[in-house]
Amino acid sequence: MFREVAVRGDMEWGSIPGLVHSAARSHGDVVAVVEGRTSISYAELGARVVRAAAACIAGGVGVGDRVAIWAPNTLDWIVSALGAVTAGAVLVPLNTRFKGTEAAYVLERSRAKLLFVTGTFLGTSYVASLRRAAADGPGEGPLPGLPHLEQVVVLADDAPADFRTWKDFLADGEGTGEREVWARAAAVTGTSPSDIVFTSGTTGRPKGAVITHAQSLRAYGIWTDLAGLRRGDRYLIVNPFFHTFGYKAGVLACLMRGATMIPQPVFNVDTVLANIAAERVSVLPGPPTLHQSLLDHPARDAHDLSALRLVVTGAAVVPLRLVERLRGELGVETVLTAYGLSEASGFVTMCRRGDEPSVIATTSGRAIPGTEVRVADTSGERLGPGVPGEVLVRGFNVMQGYFEDERATAEVLTAGGWLRTGDVGVLDAFGNLRITDRIKDMFIVGGFNAYPAEIEQLLGLHPDVTDVAVIGVPDARLGEVGKAFVVRRPGAVLTGDDLIAWSRREMANYKVPRAVEFVRDLPRNASGKVVKGELRRRS
Repeated sequence: MFREVAVRGDMEWGSIPGLVHSAARSHGDVVAVVEGRTSISYAELGARVVRAAAACIAGGVGVGDRVAIWAPNTLDWIVSALGAVTAGAVLVPLNTRFKGTEAAYVLERSRAKLLFVTGTFLGTSYVASLRRAAADGPGEGPLPGLPHLEQVVVLADDAPADFRTWKDFLADGEGTGEREVWARAAAVTGTSPSDIVFTSGTTGRPKGAVITHAQSLRAYGIWTDLAGLRRGDRYLIVNPFFHTFGYKAGVLACLMRGATMIPQPVFNVDTVLANIAAERVSVLPGPPTLHQSLLDHPARDAHDLSALRLVVTGAAVVPLRLVERLRGELGVETVLTAYGLSEASGFVTMCRRGDEPSVIATTSGRAIPGTEVRVADTSGERLGPGVPGEVLVRGFNVMQGYFEDERATAEVLTAGGWLRTGDVGVLDAFGNLRITDRIKDMFIVGGFNAYPAEIEQLLGLHPDVTDVAVIGVPDARLGEVGKAFVVRRPGAVLTGDDLIAWSRREMANYKVPRAVEFVRDLPRNASGKVVKGELRRRS
């Protein structure tokens, strides 16, 4: 049986495997996950996770090995991910909007040993996409271009040759007993890495932020307390599991409090409305666009939304009117805003229950317990209230570093332990943070972080593009979208529609520019860097 986890400070579970075990024991008869007609208790979830962990161990996964998952929000995602972590692996979630080449890069960069992948999602075969991207290479496994990847498990009933089905994979673990699973889980400590979340920066190449079990548990224990998540809450998880907020503020938070998870694979407002009514959803975190779409839907009044009591939003400016409408029109008791980034465990600041609507709408709240937030000038000196500068974060939530990338780590972590977020913000006299700009030029498309440098790098692969710069521009529906300024190859007849169509084949949809402007050349400063401020003024 699993060893009793000693309570240490505010990390009572010791590790994520400890949390899984605790949830199965403390909330055993509570419904853990509802997916369509399938409904399982926390005791059943715990048993499924043990079975998945046994299969991982039987498949050769060792402590510290990276296990990736490329799939939408489903019960199988929850079970396979928690199973891998319980077996001692470090989870590497992949963005479901990735194309094959983007996924292959992260798999190779992390040297993932095992991959869980969905079958077909949104009309795309992920397996076929990955095969095309990793067809050539020195490896002898299922994907020659990914020599470290020993096994690919398709979360479906069918799988092509050289791949495993989920059922067959689980069957392989039947010879590994529960005692062996918990013995392996006991080797995982709070300081062990729990996951690597890959996020792009100004270099245009994804970098993996390494977060430990202790950081994840402490951060989202605080999140559940500040949000007021309760045992028996019914939580519609629309935020993607591949994102820190979907996995940790969703799955881990529910495990902590005994709330019911209702995963939704794709955001569709009709489905959201139907789920809230049918499942008596009480908790609905998500970007402002989700809640705006909900409020404005013509059939909203035909659905019973009265159970909804808690909304947490962020990732973009939140209009005061949105907060007022959620409270007034839907009767939502608690509406909160928050701010975070992968390099800080996804959670830095949050409003508090009881804050005025104007504070919730215009700020992302105050630093969470155990952390500090500072706004500084270019030399790192603290700036006073109301003065904009770079947002710096220090505390237990700051990542261990970028996976095997000391240079990139040194660029964002100071000698004093401060994380340079690359975001520009303002603190008020009460410590509430308002994000005003992004040093890194990142923009947010419907809740997804889009990084111009990465998009520019991909657009530069087009044979008719000789130079390109991307900025974010306002969009009524998605908040912001990309606009590309492109220098064509001499003699090329490439059109904006041509480039957009090409982009849709080569990159995740949220990265695809919605507008293209052809220019003779890009404005650059004396050091050769593109002056994006001038491009923004043109737009």
